[in-house]
Amino acid sequence: MKKSIALGLAAVALLVAPHWLRNYGIYLLTSWLVYVIATMGLNLTVGYAGQKSLGHAAFFGIGAYASVILMQAGIGFWAALPAAALICFAVGLILGFPALRVQTIYLAFATLGFNTAVWLVMRNEEWLTGGTFGINNIARPSVFGFSVESNLAYYHLVLAVAALLALLLWGLLRSPWGKAFTALRDNPIRAESLGVDIRAYTLLSFAIGAAYAGIAGALFASLVQFIEPAPFTVLASIMMYLMVVVGGPGYFFGPVLGAAVGVLLPEWLRFAQAWYLCLFGAAVVALMIWLPDGLLSIPDRIRARRQSRAASAARAAAARSAGAGA
Repeated sequence: MKKSIALGLAAVALLVAPHWLRNYGIYLLTSWLVYVIATMGLNLTVGYAGQKSLGHAAFFGIGAYASVILMQAGIGFWAALPAAALICFAVGLILGFPALRVQTIYLAFATLGFNTAVWLVMRNEEWLTGGTFGINNIARPSVFGFSVESNLAYYHLVLAVAALLALLLWGLLRSPWGKAFTALRDNPIRAESLGVDIRAYTLLSFAIGAAYAGIAGALFASLVQFIEPAPFTVLASIMMYLMVVVGGPGYFFGPVLGAAVGVLLPEWLRFAQAWYLCLFGAAVVALMIWLPDGLLSIPDRIRARRQSRAASAARAAAARSAGAGA
């Protein structure tokens, strides 16, 4: 009941708050939603399936460039968006193959190398991507004939897409597929002994996560209306990974808090001027020291402490009663 009320209030806030903000504030909220979508996919790969990926920004960039190139070819946004997701899904399947042979830090380096290679293609293949000059004048779509050119209208579009993708992920995680992903994360050998196809679910974890990043990239391109290689570097992948870890890997709403820390918190710290990045870094380090399982682990930690205290009190009471009986 409490969770339903909290979700309802959050939904109302997301619908109403932008109407009280200026254009830059609306832009920041829209950027946050875009990164929520991207990190929802990464959370599936990292938090639920237990794979290590430092190449998520590459899929983000592939989705952005694919949608823009398709739109330049005369294909509408609503056809280019799923096409970008499918392209990223296919590339994600390919990237998943190293995960069948290497794990942990070695897999992280493999995905990092993939991100670097994709970024170099974006930067050097000017005939396709525009190189460092980028691609500008990217149009925003229309919905049932209504333009979403304004920042506020585009925000509501991205909010609707984020809500839809969240519902799809929620259903996936509560299906047998979701149970298979968590089994793969917790103990791959035991999962395989129970009949889980480790190979298939490893590949799917990368492919579905990549598709989410591709959709986010397409939305990002129409948001900023200009793309170039800088937002899709290895550093961006590390930041996305950080968002998942800070929010809480394996928690459904972890990307919501993690993206807020990665996108909104630096803006709130700009009052410190030249020191704001130092403050941001210090805040993240403090979170990792005291909350290594992320912000959403706080209720679980409080619950575990209460249970531990109750168990200790029960043992002490049993010991006293045994001593009195003797």
